[in-house]
Amino acid sequence: MGSVTHLIVSMFAAITLMSEAQYILGVTKDEPSKQYYTTVYIGSAAMMSPVNLLLDLGTNLTWLNCRKIKSLSSLGLITCQSSTCKSIPGNGCDRNTCLYRQPRPLGKNTVVATGRVVQDNATIFTTVGGQPIHIAPSRRFTFSCAVEKYLQGLAPPIAGVLALSPGEFPFWRQMTSAFNVIPKFSLCLPSSRYGYFFMGTPSLGGKKTVPMSSTPLKIDSGKYLISVASIYVDGVPLTLDPSLLEGGAQLSTVVPYTVLQTDIYNALAQSFTLNATNIGMTETLGHAPFKHCFEEGASGKNMDVSVMEIGLPANGKEVKWRFQGANMMVRVSETVICLAFVDGGKKPNESVIIGTHQLQDYLIEFDLSTTQMAFSDPLILHNTNCST
Repeated sequence: MGSVTHLIVSMFAAITLMSEAQYILGVTKDEPSKQYYTTVYIGSAAMMSPVNLLLDLGTNLTWLNCRKIKSLSSLGLITCQSSTCKSIPGNGCDRNTCLYRQPRPLGKNTVVATGRVVQDNATIFTTVGGQPIHIAPSRRFTFSCAVEKYLQGLAPPIAGVLALSPGEFPFWRQMTSAFNVIPKFSLCLPSSRYGYFFMGTPSLGGKKTVPMSSTPLKIDSGKYLISVASIYVDGVPLTLDPSLLEGGAQLSTVVPYTVLQTDIYNALAQSFTLNATNIGMTETLGHAPFKHCFEEGASGKNMDVSVMEIGLPANGKEVKWRFQGANMMVRVSETVICLAFVDGGKKPNESVIIGTHQLQDYLIEFDLSTTQMAFSDPLILHNTNCST
């Protein structure tokens, strides 16, 4: 436990967060896969097992390889006739055992297996006066046991999926309900190493105040969506068919790079390419999955080619979510950088899916008590980031 406490204390070197009711878990970036996971301690106080779980905004019930739990003595099966089982979307029965159809966040297969629904204790950390020095009392936690072979696609350290959807049984809702705090959670995804996952009401404190803007959340089919009024590059709106933005933008913690419908992507790429060539870059061959890449040449290794802003509604006016520098670009070699967006085709299910490369180094808050999403400025503008 000492190393875990040290990790969490080190997080506050970058950002100090203070609140009356706040619970914290660390977030780790697996660099080869670009997957983000947190560690939940499952089991009794005397036999807690650390289990690494992929953060997924689209999964409703946490599922994991239960063989990672050292002791199964505190594990309880949920019966088919229980109110808990009946409340879980996608539930089923095997005699008197409750089952859950496990949605797979990666790849094309949306449903992979049926697993038993169980309960065990989950332990998290709390903070007092901004210092993460307390372990919160363990709480009963409902999740599903996954068959190991269905963990394909997850990075080797990861043994399951942590549900963060707006549904009835995601991890954050179970914990905020158990501790009787406001139903909200926040993510600070790191560009490298370790970041933060908060439940409760964090606010940036210390010597600096990082501004937060808010926009309404749209909940649709278990997804978090935000309405998009316009997309700007360097202050100039892209010329787009308004119907392309009608569905809004989905937020994802499992899609590594923002995916755009072809017409939106082409408009962004055209504007970006013009700016890149104007500062001395030369377009070169793409590097999958990226289509538009550039030799830096005379630009002198400059990642700040363009600023993209997404116009969002907020109390009768428009607020702009700003992306720049490392959130716009990805380096694929010593001298080549690429536009860090993916062409999603002419008729995708969602015209815009905002991925983790664009979300990293922002504080993003999901407040289900008001159905609002709050987002910070790029933290680099305030001389900090999510990484420790």
